Amino acid sequence: MRYLRQSGAVLAVVLVGLVLVASSSWGQVGAKKRQPVDLASAIVQVAKQNIPAIVHIDVMERQEVSSPSFPFETDPLFRYFFGEPRTPKKYQRELRGLGTGMIIDANGNILTNHHVAGGATKIEVSLSDGRKFPAKLVGSDSKTDLAVIHVNAKGALPYITFGDSDRMEVGEWVIAIGHPRGLDQTVTQGIISAKHRRGITDPTSYQDFLQTDAAINPGNSGGPLLNLYGEVIGVNTAITSQSGGSEGIGFAIPSNMAAHVAKRIITSGKVERGWLGVSVQDVTPDLAKSLGASVARGAVVNDVVKGGPADRGGLRKGDVIVALQGNEITDGSALRNLAALMPIGQDTRISVVREGRKQDFVLKMGNLQEAVKFTADVTKERFGAEMKALTPKEAERHGLGAKQGVVIASVDPKGPLGSVGFEIGDVILAINGQAITGLDTLMELAASLHPGERVSLVALDKRTGNTGSVQIVLR
Repeated sequence: MRYLRQSGAVLAVVLVGLVLVASSSWGQVGAKKRQPVDLASAIVQVAKQNIPAIVHIDVMERQEVSSPSFPFETDPLFRYFFGEPRTPKKYQRELRGLGTGMIIDANGNILTNHHVAGGATKIEVSLSDGRKFPAKLVGSDSKTDLAVIHVNAKGALPYITFGDSDRMEVGEWVIAIGHPRGLDQTVTQGIISAKHRRGITDPTSYQDFLQTDAAINPGNSGGPLLNLYGEVIGVNTAITSQSGGSEGIGFAIPSNMAAHVAKRIITSGKVERGWLGVSVQDVTPDLAKSLGASVARGAVVNDVVKGGPADRGGLRKGDVIVALQGNEITDGSALRNLAALMPIGQDTRISVVREGRKQDFVLKMGNLQEAVKFTADVTKERFGAEMKALTPKEAERHGLGAKQGVVIASVDPKGPLGSVGFEIGDVILAINGQAITGLDTLMELAASLHPGERVSLVALDKRTGNTGSVQIVLR
């Protein structure tokens, strides 16, 4: 379970446990016929119906860790008298964790969080009837913190059903089932406290959390949040807490997003996302007035990537995007999340307000994986530098992981990076507190930044190997 420990204005995301979710009807989300609910026995019925499909997950992750350096280890005089240090530069360590999961079909596919199973080298699943099975990772998606694992069991397995998370209202009763602190098949209840919570963990991830006060603790991660009809309407993922335990503020990935991601992982082992080729910002009341929009809702187009889907479809800077494929767009995050779910290559209708008049355009949805070649120009323009991915040799030389940072490949001496002393070979590790895990993360983050904006960078100096923080103003 991820939790957010709050101290003043500082939030830190920490991995302290794990959990899972499941479903069966990919094409008929929430299609179960509604029956009157007896509130006196509803939770009992939901628990009996779903506990057989909820599993306990034990994981082990093997990591390679750099050995700590000793005093005077790099001192030439020390080396002259005592020779090279005999301690290995790296050693292996094992981390163990636990979580919850839900079987989503009779074939043994199980949905869980990426932070539960995404980096595991060994996974074991325990069913409610006591049977245990080794599991393998089918695929995971860090941007939504979802993963699918699979077990081979004799005979069909019980599975859960997804409900329609969009139909849930603030104040509706919900039930969480999971394995908090390793206590199997724990059932708690609460309500939907809020919807559309974003920016809770990673600002560049695809977040649209349901907030609940149902007790969620370490070990609930990946477990189901269910409505009174026994349908999964969320995947429990994170809590905000000062103590590390439940304080009544939990977050679940909506089932509509989870079902979509799970289907793509099972089908292809990965998640391909739609891409519009625009950078946007939220509409404020003042901005709406200046743009001729009647209400302060939607996403204002700041830039259109030349040659991208939006450019080819006729969108331009200053348009206010208010709907995508008939779905209302309330802000930039809503646009980004919805665009990611659109089928790649499909003709997509987009509604904008331009000069006070609503207009519709049709564009062919692009592929986010192909966006790097289009958005490299955005990064070069904003930062005055070209970036490239770290090679394994470069990562090892700097003591970094495979997905830690990007390397400066070229730099304009008069640009934002060059003017503060950055050189070719320096490594950008984070921007505005967001870790850079590769070129895709950099491109997505760069597209959300604006000219003239002041940003904070954490970088590694190639000459000294030291890390530090510096602020620049984008151009």
